Amino acid sequence: MRILPHHPAMTDVEAELRQQFTESFSDAEFPVTSQMDLVPTLPDGPRTKFTAGDRTLSAMELAAKIGGHQDFPYDDVESLVDDVVEGLKTEGVI
Repeated sequence: MRILPHHPAMTDVEAELRQQFTESFSDAEFPVTSQMDLVPTLPDGPRTKFTAGDRTLSAMELAAKIGGHQDFPYDDVESLVDDVVEGLKTEGVI
């Protein structure tokens, strides 16, 4: 398990989700050109759940919420996770 540095402005929910997304998506074959490229990296496929604090999202819900906030292709997990987290913030999920 990779421990990510804690940014002071980052909420605990954001930090927990960021870590889970990084762990889940780091095994993807980069460049990632669509959300479908990420499905094989998820332990339960589209039914994979991400939970932090009182927030729980399935991978399918996540894809629906952030679809318009992603800028494919992604060359690395960090930029992918950054956009996922920013999309969740913009949508008011976190």
